[in-house]
Amino acid sequence: MKTVSKHFKFINSKTGNAIYYHTLDGDLSEDEIKQALEKVKAQVATQYEVFLDTIYWEEEKEEKEHHQ
Repeated sequence: MKTVSKHFKFINSKTGNAIYYHTLDGDLSEDEIKQALEKVKAQVATQYEVFLDTIYWEEEKEEKEHHQ
């Protein structure tokens, strides 16, 4: 059985722009996901020279496309 991945985007709250995207294994526990996302958030803040508290993440939900 294939594991479903979870996709997240990191957003600069001052601009509203997504500045980074990250994918995690869907089999991780909620605590493991939060730990991993906090680590990525710190790396993104450093990379983009943005205050840590300015960045937040959202899970991207896959939308099914409807073709006619």
